[in-house]
Amino acid sequence: MRKIEKTHRRVANINTSSFTPWFQSDGSACGDSFLQLNNKPDGVGFHIYKMEPGTTTEAHEHTGDEEFFVINGELIDNDGTVYREGDLVWLKKGTQHYSYTKTGCVLAVYIETEEKNIEPDAE
Repeated sequence: MRKIEKTHRRVANINTSSFTPWFQSDGSACGDSFLQLNNKPDGVGFHIYKMEPGTTTEAHEHTGDEEFFVINGELIDNDGTVYREGDLVWLKKGTQHYSYTKTGCVLAVYIETEEKNIEPDAE
């Protein structure tokens, strides 16, 4: 078995690593951030997503499936569905939503492809 080369492994700790602020499409930061080790576009593939209390995501459509695990806190979808610590969630490709948190939350997320921003009232 071959040794794992240093350039073939990245390790970060969600409690001690610096998270990168997430910027909305207008360039503003709204209290969410991410920790991602892969070389994919920001927010694609596997990453840790952190939302400070009171944060709301932009409305978007998934162009591929999304899966996430709520590590801590609580996340609420625009339809009122509440995801709590320990919940494992799958959202099908084509799903349109936005989410918010009153308490703050940390999620382990896998997104297949970049999301497409939409107007909140788009059908």
